[in-house]
Amino acid sequence: MADQEPTNDGNGSGEPGEEPQVSVLAQYIKDLSVENPSAPQVFQWQVQPSVDVQFNINVEKLGDDVHEIVLKMEVSARSENGVHFVVDLSYGGLFGLRNIPEEALPPFLLIEAPRLIFPFARQIVSEAVANTGFPPLLLDPIDFAGAYLAQLEAFQEQQGGESNGSGQPAPSEAPSES
Repeated sequence: MADQEPTNDGNGSGEPGEEPQVSVLAQYIKDLSVENPSAPQVFQWQVQPSVDVQFNINVEKLGDDVHEIVLKMEVSARSENGVHFVVDLSYGGLFGLRNIPEEALPPFLLIEAPRLIFPFARQIVSEAVANTGFPPLLLDPIDFAGAYLAQLEAFQEQQGGESNGSGQPAPSEAPSES
């Protein structure tokens, strides 16, 4: 028993294994635009604006094990009087991915990665809206899985039942939903 070497799989002290590994390498604002075009008149308006939220996900492979995910969010508040505010945010995350099966890559890049960075993007939007003089806007969580599945279904219908071999859209074909 004393002659046996202890196994250190998974604790970082041994050789890298074949198990899937994911790490967030960085998160950053790639682009941010905040507009309050109707100020100061907008603060006199007695109407409730309608808020529109649009999002898109862009995936770019930067290296063998590194992918950039950019969550683009466009948030605007408008009423019959005009534009109250507009926030346009591109929030990026660099993800290191190792030993991820090919069929698991698109769901991770288009569902899990955006889900991981969304709370930080939501905070930036909230603060940006507050900085325009309005109450902070707390966005509801986005159903990235639902958007991905809807996009996958539309992709399969468009292909007439044919697929790209994996039955999934390429990661750069990102969902967009309001």
